[in-house]
Amino acid sequence: MKKLLIALSFLMSIVAFSTSAVAGSAQLLLDARTGEVLASENPDSFNHPASLTKMMTLYMAFEAIRRGELSWNSRVPFSKYAASRPPTKLRVKAGDAITVKEAVLGMIVQSANDAAAAMAEKLGGTESQFAAMMTKRARALGMSNTTFVNASGLPDDRQITTARDMSTLGVALLRDFPQEYKLFNTKSFAFRGRTINGHNNLMYRYKGMDGIKTGYTNASGFNLVSAVTDGKRRVIGVVMGGRSAASRDKVMEKLIAGNIAKASSGTRLLASNSTRVGMDLARLGDDIPVPAPRRDAVAAVISLANATPIPATRYGTAYANPMEVAAAPVMSDVAALTPQAEIPRARPAAQAPKAGGWQIQIAAATSARLAMELLADAKAKIGGALANRDTYTEAVTRDGSTFYRARFTGFSSKSEARSACDQLVKNRYDCVLMPARG
Repeated sequence: MKKLLIALSFLMSIVAFSTSAVAGSAQLLLDARTGEVLASENPDSFNHPASLTKMMTLYMAFEAIRRGELSWNSRVPFSKYAASRPPTKLRVKAGDAITVKEAVLGMIVQSANDAAAAMAEKLGGTESQFAAMMTKRARALGMSNTTFVNASGLPDDRQITTARDMSTLGVALLRDFPQEYKLFNTKSFAFRGRTINGHNNLMYRYKGMDGIKTGYTNASGFNLVSAVTDGKRRVIGVVMGGRSAASRDKVMEKLIAGNIAKASSGTRLLASNSTRVGMDLARLGDDIPVPAPRRDAVAAVISLANATPIPATRYGTAYANPMEVAAAPVMSDVAALTPQAEIPRARPAAQAPKAGGWQIQIAAATSARLAMELLADAKAKIGGALANRDTYTEAVTRDGSTFYRARFTGFSSKSEARSACDQLVKNRYDCVLMPARG
């Protein structure tokens, strides 16, 4: 019996730490103006993106146009590899070429896999090199649980994402490329004597929906990302793992109709996640190992986002059992990131914590200065429960990497610390609570 229990425990540990994606029901509705999640189900479960992948390919193409590397009339050649991609496709022959505008419309309207592969080779040399570029850019946007290995979304077990990450990408397209985003509302386009029609049927009948992308493979199920405006409100909906296109569309309709009224009105969209890199490390608690050295601070942030367990609730506890949560996937090519800043050496804590009571951590930054700035910013925004709290940073160095934990201390009880965490979470901070060690 004892051996059986040990074997079962081992099996459960493997399951708990698996990062493989399985087509399963996941949905999320995001307020694109505030970043508030209005409704969700399994938002951080791993799924295959299928053709939602092309949203990232298009984002990269729009960036290249913005930088002047491409124009709408630039030629996109089709290699033998690109032309051989399976349908859906534009059926361009190897050796032929189309314009950037045609490739973009082919990806948006027809979800053309050959156009995506050709664009990848145009921008990255090879599709695999371009996929590494896609993953790097996705992580910079805040998509910490997404890994791309091709530009089209054709089946590959290594290509994974979450509903939350896809909502982040949807906001990024809206925010960063408002003019180019209008192309997602294209219902059909003329291509070499043919009229190519789209198949985002819900967009054509749901008032206020103006994009973005559908996706399907056997492994992913039926996926959909939708952007909807209701007067001054703007939301991004994500549904993944649908059993059919019709059932997926019904889920999206219900998700939007039942929750869009909760969204905030306004004209501005959610700020970029990349400006809050330090915040991504709030879960670096006392019992979570610091990763091996990386070439720059951003790479270290990405690595920790991958290696750190995801809390089961909106604020975690430093002593949560890691077996209860799933680990995020590991980025395949972190070393390819361009160095930007060296990780600083360890420094003494700005102020030692008082003995006893409870403390909370909002970030683990890449410098003591950044940690203190994050604490000051949180105190200024939250006030109240944090107004008179002591702040301190604590340097931790393991395997050559140093990070600085940003913490508030002086809470007399766990409930008092939890109350402060509630206020932080409401203002979109991460928060970890733990006993003060002194």
